[in-house]
Amino acid sequence: MRSVRLGVLATLAIGAAALVPNVPSGATSQTGTGSPIPASVLRASAAPGHHWRPDRARFGVGKIADEPVKMSDGKTLRADVYYPTLGGKRAEGPFPVVLTLTPYGKGVLGTSSSSQTGPSQYLVQRGFIDVVADVRGTGDSEGQFGLFDPRQDRDGAALVNWAARRANSNGKVGMYGASYLGIDQLLTAAALPKGSPLKAIFPVVQGNDLYKDTATMGGLIDIEFDAFYLALTGGLNTVGPLVQGLQNPSVLTSLLPAEVDHLQDLANFDAKFTAQTLSGGAGAYDGAYWHARNPVNVLKKIVANGIPAYLVGGEYDLFQRGEPLDFAGLQNAWAGRPVTAPMSPHQPMTGRYQLVDGPFTHLSGATAALNPLMLEWFDTWLKGRDTGMAQTRTPLHYFDLGTNRYTEHARYPFPSARPTRFWFGPNKSLVRSRPTTNASTTLYWSPVGNPCGRPSDQWSAGAPSLATGYVHAGMPCVDGDDTGGQQGPDRTTFTTAPLTRHETIAGPIDVTVNATATTADTQWVAEIEDVAPDGTSTPLTEGALLGSLRHVRARGSWRAPDGHYLLPNHTYAKRDAHPVVPGKMTTYDLEVFPTYATIAAGHRIRVTLSTADTPHLAPTLPALANLVGGVYQVKLRSSAVEIPLLP
Repeated sequence: MRSVRLGVLATLAIGAAALVPNVPSGATSQTGTGSPIPASVLRASAAPGHHWRPDRARFGVGKIADEPVKMSDGKTLRADVYYPTLGGKRAEGPFPVVLTLTPYGKGVLGTSSSSQTGPSQYLVQRGFIDVVADVRGTGDSEGQFGLFDPRQDRDGAALVNWAARRANSNGKVGMYGASYLGIDQLLTAAALPKGSPLKAIFPVVQGNDLYKDTATMGGLIDIEFDAFYLALTGGLNTVGPLVQGLQNPSVLTSLLPAEVDHLQDLANFDAKFTAQTLSGGAGAYDGAYWHARNPVNVLKKIVANGIPAYLVGGEYDLFQRGEPLDFAGLQNAWAGRPVTAPMSPHQPMTGRYQLVDGPFTHLSGATAALNPLMLEWFDTWLKGRDTGMAQTRTPLHYFDLGTNRYTEHARYPFPSARPTRFWFGPNKSLVRSRPTTNASTTLYWSPVGNPCGRPSDQWSAGAPSLATGYVHAGMPCVDGDDTGGQQGPDRTTFTTAPLTRHETIAGPIDVTVNATATTADTQWVAEIEDVAPDGTSTPLTEGALLGSLRHVRARGSWRAPDGHYLLPNHTYAKRDAHPVVPGKMTTYDLEVFPTYATIAAGHRIRVTLSTADTPHLAPTLPALANLVGGVYQVKLRSSAVEIPLLP
């Protein structure tokens, strides 16, 4: 019943976007709840000289519920079809088709105000057919559910072909949707052959590497999101039959037995997977299970299939790390370069692959006002309109958290950003010159940390902030002054002198910690913060690492010109796990997720280093046994942070 209650609350949060107040002028919203993509991004998404305008709503919306679609293994998936009407009758068309695949129950999400969870009445009213299908083993579809089961990729391909043959279709299909629905787009686009009916995708808050992005951070279990997600899937598939029953009682008799089976499947799958992961089983490491589900592995195939993708990400999203990597990977594949490499400063780029990265959490990104941008994208590729989107010279649109505006770029990492090394100095200083001191600072491992911080909101997918519609000053525990979370024996801070001019932190960050420990494992968390002259310390981004998973692979790692890591590529593989040797000086490189934030003159940059992040991260049970009682000595002159700064 607890999962059901949490799932219901999550459902209400998804539908709450329309109730969230607008952000007052001059205030800072770090969730972007209900925020429209500004006209500047719409203009920059297309080449100058093009003057696309969204069509007015010309059509009504009709619906065919629970259309059966037979898969190659005999299982039947079910889809709702929404079509344009005129005068109460089906409009003739032909119309392009948009498709989304959901594991959350189309009967529930059909009541949401978000166009990124389906259906998109906005698109139907402007001349599109919309198909919303339940992933196998969920909602009204037969079969057994598995988290991004590769079987779902083949299902998605079959549904694309089925959708292209719908009555009044022009044979062209686009895909849309947020989160799971966004990741499904990437995996489906790669499962199809070149020349398929799928002509464009619009993934929102999608991932790159599911293990590194959200299942764990630095090899530590993301216990907060995992618990939230299990409640979400179970809860929505419970609420689904109830919602459909209220709308149409006759469906309960035919569909309820299948949905009850799905709940049992979800419980069995979730319980078994969670238990083996927490006990240190295969799911706790980055192995075959995760590799078979990772979007990064299909980006090259998407480009080879000629399918354009417009990505939407969030700087406080669960996939904060992966979204710019998806952009760089698609651009690299288009330019014939390795997918996981940093884009080179002068490589060719294309408007066929774009990213807008806004001030969003996961849920607020999924409920943001993206309709005009999505319509322009589908008008370009499904209706053949000359919008200029393929010709833009700035396909990367990144929100600056310090100036509260979008900035325009062509490549990632940002070529003009100078990786700058700041060393941990005496008296909790952060200095640009390597200190000569041999001093160290002591940290104690703690099983719990201060839960009153921004990560608590981010890793619950932004549900608290979405439910309250807060602005910067409204919920300091979640999003404002973090100085209360910087006290205790398990943490310390290192802070620069006041900046003499503004500096913009832009891109991925590496924190290098050199330390000894009294235990066979260590746990590290690093947060980057903007400290105002009045002492207010605003968190920007964080990273973490389980010490035994410190191994870094050269391939896929990004290095700064000074030779230090900018983005270390940890393998997190079981074969590369090595105990920490008590008393031995050991080097740890923490991958800190990317950010884009201008730090004003007079402000300071702070690194908070700690050994706990509650309720976000937790070790597995075997790792826990090797952490208890740990005392760490951090050597100052060899510990540092590598931060890319725009001039």
